Amino acid sequence: MTVAVVLLATALVTVVALLAAAGAGKLARMDGATYPAALTRAAVTFAAVITLTATVAGAFAPLLT
Repeated sequence: MTVAVVLLATALVTVVALLAAAGAGKLARMDGATYPAALTRAAVTFAAVITLTATVAGAFAPLLT
């Protein structure tokens, strides 16, 4: 069962990161940024969400075991 929970949590984090990246790219484009600049902002947002999630999971891991 733990494998299923890990897979579902990973899928949820990926979807949230993709939504945040899409929102950041759209907002950047609406602000007048070029397509490469908007794509860069979206990529940075995606990486930030994944990094933040990994950091929080790492901090909570000792508490949950």
